[in-house]
Amino acid sequence: MTAELVRGQNHPLPGNRLEIRVSAGTPLVAAVTLGDEQGRVAGDGGWLAHPGEPHLPGVEVPRQAATQHRLAVDLGAMPDGVHRVHVLLALPGGRPDAPADFGAMAAPQLAVTTPEGAEIAGFTITGLGAETALLAAELYRRQGAWKIRAVGQGYAGGLPALFADQGVPEPATVAGQIQYAVERERARSVAPPPPAPAPPQPGPRAGAAPAARAAGAGPGTDASSDTSTDTSVDGDTDASDNASAGIDYRHPRRRPTRAPAAAQHSRPDARADASATSAEPATLNGGPTPPPTVPGQAPPPQDPAGRPAPTGPPEPFAGDAAGWSMEERLHNQIWGMFEDLARTVAAYRSAEDFARSRYEQELDRLLADPRTRGGAAADAARDAAELKQVALVDQARAVLDRDLAQLTVEAEVVDPALPPAYAGWENPCWHAYQVPAEPPLAVRLGSLTLPEAPELRIPLLARMPLNRGLWIDSADDRRLALDTAVAIAARLLASHPAGAFAVHALDPAGSATQALAPLQASGALVLPTAAAGAAGVGEVLGRLTERVDLLQMAMRGGAADALPPGLDTAEHLLIVHEFPYAFDDRAVNQLRYLADEGPGAGVHLLLVADREDAAAYGPVLDPLWRSMLRLTPLPSDHLADPWVGHAWTYEPALVPPGSQVLTEVLRRLAAARPAYGP
Repeated sequence: MTAELVRGQNHPLPGNRLEIRVSAGTPLVAAVTLGDEQGRVAGDGGWLAHPGEPHLPGVEVPRQAATQHRLAVDLGAMPDGVHRVHVLLALPGGRPDAPADFGAMAAPQLAVTTPEGAEIAGFTITGLGAETALLAAELYRRQGAWKIRAVGQGYAGGLPALFADQGVPEPATVAGQIQYAVERERARSVAPPPPAPAPPQPGPRAGAAPAARAAGAGPGTDASSDTSTDTSVDGDTDASDNASAGIDYRHPRRRPTRAPAAAQHSRPDARADASATSAEPATLNGGPTPPPTVPGQAPPPQDPAGRPAPTGPPEPFAGDAAGWSMEERLHNQIWGMFEDLARTVAAYRSAEDFARSRYEQELDRLLADPRTRGGAAADAARDAAELKQVALVDQARAVLDRDLAQLTVEAEVVDPALPPAYAGWENPCWHAYQVPAEPPLAVRLGSLTLPEAPELRIPLLARMPLNRGLWIDSADDRRLALDTAVAIAARLLASHPAGAFAVHALDPAGSATQALAPLQASGALVLPTAAAGAAGVGEVLGRLTERVDLLQMAMRGGAADALPPGLDTAEHLLIVHEFPYAFDDRAVNQLRYLADEGPGAGVHLLLVADREDAAAYGPVLDPLWRSMLRLTPLPSDHLADPWVGHAWTYEPALVPPGSQVLTEVLRRLAAARPAYGP
């Protein structure tokens, strides 16, 4: 069964040898870039195939601009360093008959087929406007198996903007070379090949459900559901059926400059290797018509005979991501799991919206026609439309359940391998805690869940050093908010080497004594007790403000060696309880200064407060609240994801009731830490 994809959705590929067929109402230019795990251009033998240089290992692209292309791909011949292959489409420049942008032409269509012509997946790229180039699709590896993802990301700046997003050196020059190569060739259309009889479809991937026939949209990396679009009542597919919800599917961590592949922070299941294709009716490594031989170029590489195509997803394993160390690989794997969950849920929700929207459209058409407004025929048509809606949602749910099952298996493998900094307090790794020798890459602040999969918890990791302050909202439960703050502070302490992290506490009214007892008893606080009263608040804020001033001046002036000899190099965390009690105007300004300038000098804020308590300050404190990451002591769906529009439910990383693990960890840390002085 063919899967009709929409933006963000993916579909497994049954083998290595494929064709990607492009159809458009006007001649288009096709190109391909080879990318690493993060989509940045990569490849020792070249990373760009375009009309002037149409061959890369496993890839061949058209030499002309044409209304229809057949592009051949051999995934088995991709170099080891290539993890994404991006299929690019662009309008040719300098043609009087060319439209001004994609919005002025019919929606381009892509079809992924076997060499024999059996269609695997399709994608109609709708919702385009002023764009003149687009990243149409990408093929990528997911735990050793290849998938195709529908992308459809347009660029109003044309190929230069697209190449710049992928880290291509001198993107404007490269784009000019492609247009020059196109101008040298006579634009022509390649007639589509006659449809070949579809061979028996391969069996489903292990643990996978059939591809859903419902449209959806999901965000920028791997676990979007695989869905397809049914036809409307009149037998034609509505253009609105595949319309995107306006989500930006670009990877949120792409950078305008390229970093070495080994240092990229991504995960293999967020990799996309979009296969390329040829303008001639040919396939790589065999097929009905062999690819043309280009003088001066080596023939396309051949797939080793007898290589079996993957029959199912490989077993997941901990550290299945790029990185220098296991800690970095686990961090990137967790981030990839977050992306996977975001994508597959976004696709499912979009499929539901699509099914409901099409059902309403069909009812509107029935009601608009007096001949179908009533009677038995109208009742039958309504029942058929409702059944179609239910079928679409059920198919989308089957895909969601398949993806969630895969993610659940991966989470069960990853969780036992997490280091203490990433693990929940209930994880047995804390019982074998040893004081680390190096600062952590990140620290866990809690867990994230979505309503569709409440049992699947993705760790919320904050990269270190913290570049934003943390605000524990105490509006619902003040004591639990303080316990959450203590648990986070203890985790930060335990994740750093002895003496590399220091904690200060402001408790103006002395109401936090019991909650802060584990930190005080272990000597984790810089001062023996939390600072109390207005005088104590002013003294601690003044000392930390002076520290930030000294470090800022030293860094800006390049005079780090001029710092006072007694100034320690540790990161500092300030816990502020009962804000704004005992804070005068000067103390408030100092707190705002620490929030803005402190992270750059190694001073971080952890605020336990109810925003309503500070309402008397009006808008003066609005920048403070906005600059901090708001966390809650009780599960709350307040963390917005601008990437796909989800509201994630945050659950704090609290110590299990009755557990002494936090006290024991702080005791071991105290034994290895030098005593702090006032």
